[in-house]
Amino acid sequence: MKVLISGICGFVGNSLARYLIEQDSGIEISGFDNFIRAGSETNRRKLQALGVKVSHADLRVQSDIDALPAAEWVIDAAANASVLAGMDGRMSSRQIIEHNLGGTVQMLEYCKAHRAGFLLLSTSRVYSIPPLASLPMRVEADAFLLDAARELPPGVTSAGVAESFPTHAPVSLYGSTKLCSEQLALEYADAFDLPVWIDRCGVLAGAGQFGRADQGIFSFWIHSWAQRRPLKYIGFGGAGHQVRDCLHVRDLARLVLAQMHDPHRPVNRTQNVAGGADHAISLRQLSRWCERRFGTHAVAADAKERPFDIPWMVMDASLAAQQWQWRPEISLEETLEEIAIHTSENPEWLEISS
Repeated sequence: MKVLISGICGFVGNSLARYLIEQDSGIEISGFDNFIRAGSETNRRKLQALGVKVSHADLRVQSDIDALPAAEWVIDAAANASVLAGMDGRMSSRQIIEHNLGGTVQMLEYCKAHRAGFLLLSTSRVYSIPPLASLPMRVEADAFLLDAARELPPGVTSAGVAESFPTHAPVSLYGSTKLCSEQLALEYADAFDLPVWIDRCGVLAGAGQFGRADQGIFSFWIHSWAQRRPLKYIGFGGAGHQVRDCLHVRDLARLVLAQMHDPHRPVNRTQNVAGGADHAISLRQLSRWCERRFGTHAVAADAKERPFDIPWMVMDASLAAQQWQWRPEISLEETLEEIAIHTSENPEWLEISS
């Protein structure tokens, strides 16, 4: 099986490539990247050492895509994954739409031309922000916790946010590009008889994740704590109670491999892929973990609210469990410890990757 990975030198693309090579000798991996992210060159050297063909290409440029080798599957791991993209001054609103949505169109056209399957890595950020921000919460053990004793809206339970939760605007520019990409992928699947899977991913993590607060909060927090760099609890009273669930990238890779080997399984094409309630942690709790692991470090507080911030995001992945018998196998503790070891072995990682 020939597999093409977009954004192959990012954390997720690189991790998927390495996992697929380890687990299936019948898979031939190639990929491309635009190398604008810090840390990309480091991953390119590692992938090339494994025999992966890595090309320089911009997925917005038709001639770059036309030059890519034919594949039987495309894994779309290229995206600007910041919820503040298009608003934080790092790129324009037009750029994020061209990159995230226009890039999806390019890859779907590639799949149509080569009769390839398409696997889209989407996001929890397709879910509507106002109902997420208004979910009933209480604080317990330094973390926001869904108050299940109060009335909850459809699509959310103590297990987390399910695929039936609303996706109406606003979801952020980033979230809207991914939601539109999902719809286009399903339309191409129907119109051109292409196998398509859409995995709405929670917060992914693992050793080697690039250290940015908006795209790799677990790596950023642990590396910054170990290096005694400034850290800050932002919003929600500056207490650090906001919660996210964590999924090790190799657990995602297990599902991706199964999906490519079973392209016509008669199940829902879109599913949450996340750590769920058992892998959820607040920033304050993560700080306590870091303190036990690395010693004390002061964290500042800034109560100012930011656009699109939400207090709690835990995804219910029971549909993936039902459809694929898939559940996370790598515990939260194992994931955090893996990042901590990487931190100790690579004290310069923040400079390299952020």
